[in-house]
Amino acid sequence: MKFNPPSSKVSIPVLIIITIAAIVVISLFGTSVYIVDQTSEAVITRFGKYLTTTSPGLHFKMPFGIDRQYMVNIRNVQTEQFGFRTLSSGITSTYANKTNESTMLTGDLNIVEVEWIIQYRIVDPKAWVFNVADQSSTIRDVSRSAINMLVGDRTIMDIMGAERSAIEAAGTAFMNETFRGYKLGIDVIAVKLQNINPPAGVQEAFDDVNKAEQDMNRLINEGQQAYNAEIPKARGEAERRIQEAQGYATERINNARGEIARFDSVYEEYRKAPAITRQRLYYEMIEEVFADSKNTTIIDRNFDNFLPLQNLSSGSR
Repeated sequence: MKFNPPSSKVSIPVLIIITIAAIVVISLFGTSVYIVDQTSEAVITRFGKYLTTTSPGLHFKMPFGIDRQYMVNIRNVQTEQFGFRTLSSGITSTYANKTNESTMLTGDLNIVEVEWIIQYRIVDPKAWVFNVADQSSTIRDVSRSAINMLVGDRTIMDIMGAERSAIEAAGTAFMNETFRGYKLGIDVIAVKLQNINPPAGVQEAFDDVNKAEQDMNRLINEGQQAYNAEIPKARGEAERRIQEAQGYATERINNARGEIARFDSVYEEYRKAPAITRQRLYYEMIEEVFADSKNTTIIDRNFDNFLPLQNLSSGSR
């Protein structure tokens, strides 16, 4: 009887089984483990229905597609550009104008090209994944509608000047209100207007109008400076003259009142002793008339045989 030793080789069926088992294990491990980076959160679905939202780190799920994860970046601020594109290639960037987005009609029936960007952050990953089918198109459509509405309510000079910041603030508020109504799960942080220019065909004429506006504002400012220099001076002079007139009026009134009081007192004395008062008044008048006279001799013209003599002490003949 001949004895055959056992073969050291593994049969082919066994290799197939081992291979299949290895593939199953690798598939099981590969489809049940996922990693969420620090800038994202993962929305997990089971059989297509929302299950949970997981934070950054290593996580496990049901394998073989039973559970699926959708990574949503919630940390970084995302940007949408309108009217232009910045195409990055390595370290270079190419600027491409998109006039179909930027051309708008202003409230005073002028055509203007407005370029802007919006910055937003995803705040609700579940809403971002489930509530809107095409998030990017929705964001762009709402933003274009908002800016077109705000530009259409204003004149071209206001859009390029004083109302620029007002448009940005109103655009941010309008978009956030609209996106909350859509339950998109984002928060618009800022709307920033970039270049605002008239179409190329009327650029030269617009520059002339803009120069005229600047000249007008310059002349207005110069006139305002002259006004501020002269008007306070004239007001001060007018106030000084008014004060002088008021002082003069007060002085005249006080003098008149003093004269009235003096007359009343004299009249009262005259009523008591008319002759004496009349004589005293006469003497006072004579004293006042001749107060500044020198070497004057007063004599009674009714005197007879009166020889006027000069003052011999003066040394004159």
